[in-house]
Amino acid sequence: MKRMSWLIAVLAVAAGYGVTLIAQSGTGVHRTKLAQATEIQGYACAKDYAWFYSDGKLQRCTTSREIAVGVAQVQRGSIVELLPDGRPNFVMMLHDAAIGEVECKGGNWLLGSSEGAMVMLYPSGKLKQCWLAKDQGVQGVPCMSGGVFFGDGAKRDGGVRFMESGKLESCTLAKEYGGKRRGEHFQQAQ
Repeated sequence: MKRMSWLIAVLAVAAGYGVTLIAQSGTGVHRTKLAQATEIQGYACAKDYAWFYSDGKLQRCTTSREIAVGVAQVQRGSIVELLPDGRPNFVMMLHDAAIGEVECKGGNWLLGSSEGAMVMLYPSGKLKQCWLAKDQGVQGVPCMSGGVFFGDGAKRDGGVRFMESGKLESCTLAKEYGGKRRGEHFQQAQ
């Protein structure tokens, strides 16, 4: 009976958005094809695939127009992912863009945003971490562009991470600073 209630709820959500439903068994997240660009929970989702949590709330979609997601101004064609409670988790921007004082890396013309750099946000919408589009000074610290963030939130070989207060937490140095050499990890005192 519980499964039947879940199926009815998902079908009702799908019908409401004019979508074709494709379930991903056992994941709790279901992919649907939006028949047209649709505003969902305040997010402008493109006529494309969108993912929904089992309770019908939006999990991820591609943006149909430029929108604000927390502190990030996200371009049309970017990917937005939300937490189950509807607060932002991350964005994959189609192009490089300024977020606050830093220029964050986006996707590229060949791969698009789905293969672009991930910009992590705190649930409050504040910037948590991003790859830098170029070497740049961040709050007076010379930070290096590039690098990889891992699913555990660990940062290796570049990028920049912020505390929720907005204070720089860490980055890889673009040049000598504070007794450390270029390429070494800089960690701000809490």
